[in-house]
Amino acid sequence: MKNKKIMGALLLSALVLGACGNGGTDGSATDKGGNEVAASTKDTISWMAMLHTAAPPSGDVENKLEEYTGMNIDFSWVPDASKSERINAALASNSLTDIVTLADIKNTTVRSSLASGMFWDVEPYLQEYPNLSNISEERLQSSRINGKIYGVPFQKPIARYGVVVRKDWLENLGLEVPHTVEDLAKVAQAFTENDPDGNGKDDTVGFVERNESFNVGFRSLSGYFGADNWFTVTEDEQVLPSFMQEEYKEAMEWFRDIYQNGWMNSDFAVMAKNDQKDYIIQGKGGIVITGLQEARNYVDGAKGTPQEGMEWELINDITYGDVERRILSDTNGGMGGWLAIPKDKVKTEEDLRVVLQFINDLMDEEPYTLMTQGIEDVHYEINADGAYEKIDDTKWQQEVQPFSSSRPSELVKTFKSTDPLVNLANEKIADNEAYAIVDPSQPLTSETYNTQWSTLVEGISDAYYKYMMGEIEMDGFDQAVETFKKNGGQTLIDEFTASYKETK
Repeated sequence: MKNKKIMGALLLSALVLGACGNGGTDGSATDKGGNEVAASTKDTISWMAMLHTAAPPSGDVENKLEEYTGMNIDFSWVPDASKSERINAALASNSLTDIVTLADIKNTTVRSSLASGMFWDVEPYLQEYPNLSNISEERLQSSRINGKIYGVPFQKPIARYGVVVRKDWLENLGLEVPHTVEDLAKVAQAFTENDPDGNGKDDTVGFVERNESFNVGFRSLSGYFGADNWFTVTEDEQVLPSFMQEEYKEAMEWFRDIYQNGWMNSDFAVMAKNDQKDYIIQGKGGIVITGLQEARNYVDGAKGTPQEGMEWELINDITYGDVERRILSDTNGGMGGWLAIPKDKVKTEEDLRVVLQFINDLMDEEPYTLMTQGIEDVHYEINADGAYEKIDDTKWQQEVQPFSSSRPSELVKTFKSTDPLVNLANEKIADNEAYAIVDPSQPLTSETYNTQWSTLVEGISDAYYKYMMGEIEMDGFDQAVETFKKNGGQTLIDEFTASYKETK
C-alpha cells in the first residue's frame, strides 16, 4: 500500500501540473514561474506534534498510519505543559519540521511567525484535495491571519457548550425541562429551596459555577442574551469587546441575581474545575453551564458513591426573550490551530503537495479510526448494536490516546458509544453548529491585542467578579471599561476596526 500511496501523490502532482501546462517533456516539472524543477521524491514526513499524555505512544498505530499514507512519519512529540516554550524556541531558531502543530492560536510569537511569511499559504492548494476542500468557510475564516491561511486548520466541533441539568431532580420536583433563561432561573430556585434530592436537608443549590466564570461559564451564558463572542462588529463597523455590549451587562445583572438569591454556590469565584466536579458528583448542585460532553464525566465520577445513578438532561436550545437561538463557539470557530508547513523545510510546491496529500489522507475514515479508537480486536471491538467498546482501557491510553490531539479533523466520523449519554452529547454538539456565534476578531490583526490583551482584560475580569459579589455596582464595571480604553483598549479597538475594514 505504501508504494501505491506514494505513486498516487506523485501522479496527482503531475496531473495538476500538467493541467496547468506546467509539465516538463523529460519527466521533470515546472513551477508557476516556468522554472524547471524535479518531481518530488519525498517519502518522509517530520512532524512536531503536541503530546497530552504522560508518554509518547507505543504499539503499532504509527506503523498502520505509515502503511495507509505511504509515508514514513517522524514524530517530534512536544509535551503540552511546555508547548509555548518549545514552540517559541523552535520558531526563533527556525529548527522546525515538515509539519508544525501550532495549537496556541493567541500566542503572540505564533501569530507573528505566521504573519511573517515563514510558512506556506495553503489556501490556493486546498481545492486539489477531497478532504481539505471540504473545510467549512467558517473554519477557514477563523484560521486566517492578514487574509492568509498559513497552515491547514485543525477542525473541531464549532460549539460544544450548553446547559446540563439534573434530570432526576427535575422529575423529583415535577418540573419541566427548561428551554428559556426565565425557566432556568425557576429551576435554580427550586433546586435550592425545594429539597430536590429528598433528604430533608437544605444542602443543594441550583447553579454550580467555577473560578473561570468570566472566560467560560458566564461567557457562554451571555450569548443567550445576545452578547457576541469576545468581540462584536457594530453597525458602523467598529470592532468592540463584547463586554461593552448592553446585552452582556444584562446577562451580568441576571447572573448576579442568581448568586445573590443563593441559587448558586457561594464560593464560585475560587472554585477550581476539579472541585466543581467533586461538588457536582457529591450531589450538591444540579445546573452547570459547560461542554455537553461533561455530563458523562459527572456520571462516571459518581459511580460507587451515594449519587450513583444520577441522570442529566442536556440542553442546547436555551433562549432569552426575543433573542434568536444562538450559542457562542468555545473552540475558536471550530478551529483548533494550524498544521503549519515551513517554507525553509518544505522548499518546493511539489514537496508541499506531498505534505498536503499526507494531511488529507489522515482525514480518511481508516486513519481517523486508528487515531481515535485504535486497531480493531486490539484496542476496540464493535458489538452487535454497532457500538465501539474498548477492550483494554490502559492499552488504549498508552497506544492510541496520544494520537488524538494530532487528528487534523475531529469531524470525520462519530463513533456510536455503548453509553446513550455520550451519543446524545455528540448529537446535540453537532446540532449546535447551525447556531454558533464565532469571534469576529480572530482573523484580524492588532499589535496592541497581541502584546497587551491579557493585561488589559484582567481589569475587566476583576470588575466582573467584584460586581457578582456585590462589591461594586454597574457604574463600577463601566469605570473599569473606561480604564481599559484609556490604558490601550481604545488603540486595540482602532486597530481591529482598521483591520476589519481592510479585510472584510
